[in-house]
Amino acid sequence: MLEMKRLRLLWELSTRGTVAAVAEALRYTPSAVSQQLALLEREAGVPLLRKAGRRLEFTAAGESLVREVEGLLNGLERAEAMLHSAGDEITGTIRVASFQTAVLALFPAALRHLRETAPHLRVELVQYEPGAALSETWARSFDLVVAEQYPHHATRHIPGLDRVPLTTDRIQLAVPPLGSGVAEFDRVESITDAAGLPWVMEPQGAATRHWAEQACRLAGFEPDVRFETADLQAHVRLIETGNAVALLPSLVHTSTPRVRLLELEGAPRRTLFTAAREASQGHPAISAVRDALDVVVREAEAARLTSSTP
Repeated sequence: MLEMKRLRLLWELSTRGTVAAVAEALRYTPSAVSQQLALLEREAGVPLLRKAGRRLEFTAAGESLVREVEGLLNGLERAEAMLHSAGDEITGTIRVASFQTAVLALFPAALRHLRETAPHLRVELVQYEPGAALSETWARSFDLVVAEQYPHHATRHIPGLDRVPLTTDRIQLAVPPLGSGVAEFDRVESITDAAGLPWVMEPQGAATRHWAEQACRLAGFEPDVRFETADLQAHVRLIETGNAVALLPSLVHTSTPRVRLLELEGAPRRTLFTAAREASQGHPAISAVRDALDVVVREAEAARLTSSTP
């Protein structure tokens, strides 16, 4: 009889590529992973892996077994969702990955809502880069991810993950407040006026960085990126102290903006969505977190409409 925990390790190896990556993801030692895979081969009675230099490759039998294991894992997840749905209370633990602005702007209120609607549910929240979080959710490191997509910059679609829209978020040019002491900043009224000024952006490789650079290039200039950080609160701090300009989504400003915000041509908006494995569809914990986020978004929109009404 093949042991399910060892089959899971084989599937993880096919997903992550190396024994070291599997060990890191599952908090094992590499030697423990190797030993369990060797035991699985003995149980199977046929070679599942072969060495190719310093890496392991799958044999034909190993590849076939991995495909079967994928189905087994999905089946177990569907069974778990069914059992949890049969209960009277929402219990257990759900691991959620989210990018920084959603962690700051949405989750404090969502968690408060969950304390009232699902008091026995344990929510573990990890700040994670959206693209990597989608992959890790597919790989079963997380149960749910809150991710983002910038205009004309499609986020990777991963088979086996659903995608549920959450809200949209206006993107604006953020500049230091008037009277910052730097006359060049005070004269900025549009993105074209920001040519030649110091910019703060996220590191290379981030979707937000690519989008921001393209927005500057479409405006006719190459941005002078002097500051790089993935922390958007650091962006705000650099801007409000008169050191930089940036393109920021409005969710960054969870309270009264401390910077001057200018509209961009075409009023671009990023899309926020949640994603979970399709095999977990109907799991009450995932539904509860999604419902809580929806409540927070609706309340924020109602508050915004109220504040804008004369």
